[in-house]
Amino acid sequence: MRLLRIVTWTCLSGLVAWITPSAPAADSPGSPAPAYELRPPSRDGIGKFFLDREIAHVMGHQGAPWLERPERTDEERPDLLHSLLGLRPGLVVADIGAGTGYHAWRIAQVIGPSGRVYAVDIQPEMLSLLATNLARRSITNVVGVLGTLTDPKLPDDSIDLALMVDVYHEFDHPREMLAAITRALKPGGRVAFVEFRGEQVSVPIKPLHKMTEAQVRKEAEIQPRLRWAGTRKELPWQHLIFFEKTPSPPTTESRP
Repeated sequence: MRLLRIVTWTCLSGLVAWITPSAPAADSPGSPAPAYELRPPSRDGIGKFFLDREIAHVMGHQGAPWLERPERTDEERPDLLHSLLGLRPGLVVADIGAGTGYHAWRIAQVIGPSGRVYAVDIQPEMLSLLATNLARRSITNVVGVLGTLTDPKLPDDSIDLALMVDVYHEFDHPREMLAAITRALKPGGRVAFVEFRGEQVSVPIKPLHKMTEAQVRKEAEIQPRLRWAGTRKELPWQHLIFFEKTPSPPTTESRP
């Protein structure tokens, strides 16, 4: 899955890099948030950097056939991934950047009619393809959701598991989007990052479309209500990195 990105560039004479003013993160009023930085873009990036990582170009709905390629079952092992997610009947799952529903309909079968999948995308064309694929399989417990660049449009404290498969590295506003996803998690809910391993040169994916475990953790850990809950390495080419939402915001004890 890939999310549609809209970027507006402002050209200034002699500009080498531009750092956006620090602004409070959505979940931590009053505390400085890491800034985005604009630099000359690389071939596969948009020139927007977050914590020294260039955000990758997005794949639009025109690339939907790639999401359904037969080789994907061997390259990414969705069956193994879903077994590692701890899915069970009745869970509420958000598939962020669901695209054609490659993962959504499979997860829906595992969690059963008592569970629900919110399949989030910001491309209406992807949601149309999703609806077609669901109807073909008679899947009724998946709900398509049209999100935005900064908000998945999910109710607060409603999600047991938010899954992002090969999509986080393309978020135009990763800080804001992850804050909104965190708000949508139930206390104790989990977010799962699935990203091609940036540490492994042999993984045949463009470098900006891969992430190291360290970079994922660096970016997620700025969210005050997310804590690392473990990394699984069984997938052929990808990290599976879990974070958990803390039951309540951290508090600072006053000292006499």
